[in-house]
Amino acid sequence: MASDNSFDFSLAAVSPHDGRYASHTRALGPYFSEFALIRYRLRVEIEWYLALWREPGVELGAPLDARTEASLRAIYERCSNSDAKEVKALEATTNHDVKAVEYYLKRRIGRDHSRLPIEMVHFACTSEDINNLAYALILKEFSNSELLPRLDAVVRSLADFALGNAGRPMIGRTHGQLATPTTVGKEFAVFAHRLRRQVGHLRRQEFLGKINGAVGNYNAHHAAYPNVDWIDFSRRFVEGLGLVWNPLTTQIESHDWMAELFDTSARVCTIMLGLSRDLWAYISLGYFRQPPLAGEVGSSTMPHKVNPIDFENCEGNSGLAIALLQHLSAKLPVSRLQRDLSDSTVLRSVGSAFAHMVVALSSFSKGFSKLSIDEEAIAADLDAPRSFEVLAEAIQTLMRRYGLPQPYETLKELTRGRPVNPDLIREIISSLPLDAPVKSLLDRISPASYLGLAERLTRTYARG
Repeated sequence: MASDNSFDFSLAAVSPHDGRYASHTRALGPYFSEFALIRYRLRVEIEWYLALWREPGVELGAPLDARTEASLRAIYERCSNSDAKEVKALEATTNHDVKAVEYYLKRRIGRDHSRLPIEMVHFACTSEDINNLAYALILKEFSNSELLPRLDAVVRSLADFALGNAGRPMIGRTHGQLATPTTVGKEFAVFAHRLRRQVGHLRRQEFLGKINGAVGNYNAHHAAYPNVDWIDFSRRFVEGLGLVWNPLTTQIESHDWMAELFDTSARVCTIMLGLSRDLWAYISLGYFRQPPLAGEVGSSTMPHKVNPIDFENCEGNSGLAIALLQHLSAKLPVSRLQRDLSDSTVLRSVGSAFAHMVVALSSFSKGFSKLSIDEEAIAADLDAPRSFEVLAEAIQTLMRRYGLPQPYETLKELTRGRPVNPDLIREIISSLPLDAPVKSLLDRISPASYLGLAERLTRTYARG
């Protein structure tokens, strides 16, 4: 395999995110790849180094000029593949990924800026000081740049579809059986509303960070520079990165905020999973059509098939994302005493969790954009004689209003287990001791008109 220059290495990928679904997940590379983690660690290390220079009580020397600061920041801003490979080569010796970053920086700063004190790189830091801030920045910037825009697009498409079909009648189904009618738009407005609420939680998500040493007490910091207010310095540094400062930790930042983020994301995936199953069911009922694409095959043996594969893909990947996100949420806030390393390897799978989520969202968007409503199929179900049984609800409710005895029981006796059709409904209405105007009202109700406030609800709340 290695000797074949034409070999497509995506075919050898162990993870589908780097193989089959690479086109969907390529945008996650700048956040969750090994290269990205190295670059974010370099960013935290450099910014900590620069912050030490700016702190008067640390007394590292004359303030750095703008050119030197820009040159130091360029180490992470222009981090290349060869730079990352150099870090990995050091890690092969150290067997410690963050220490490799530190050694790389010392080598780089010593080469480019020989007058600067390289031993102040990684000053008083434990690896978790660097890692927790790197992951917080990764998740914040991924959320803002990739996750939220993708979710906004899904919510927007659902809301547009709901409003476009706000008044289109559709028979309802509860427990898989015919039930009170609704509208196509109302059912999709429900999902838009649910997702919008979770997206609101994601927008308000806090991303916490700490930089306080081996057990969270600034022991080394205070021993080296007892006159510096390290607590305030730490707060200013973390907030300067655009994060929320966590003042009380052990060696690790507690990851409670990560659990919040992962739990919310899992709820989003749960909603997407339910939406995909509903669409699958509507397609199976014939309410939605999927356009056949030239050259595409739906079945290896049944030539006629156009399968709802995009929604099945969304369902499957949503389920995988939920499983990973829930494990991350349950695992990461738990650490033995002041520190254990079990969180370190688990954090490596954060990208996998969000990759499944992104594949699910991409698959849904692809499938949803191709759907068209089969108006005849929906209308045929509404007009079918058997659908008139759903009017039993309206009849027994009006009987309650006008004081007739045992309305529910009466309609149950007349309709349950019997073939209900328009003639039987008219017969029931005719037999009721109701005034003529009330009977006339009931006579005019049909499954297609018995919609309650569905259209109003949709037009009022589909967009939030």
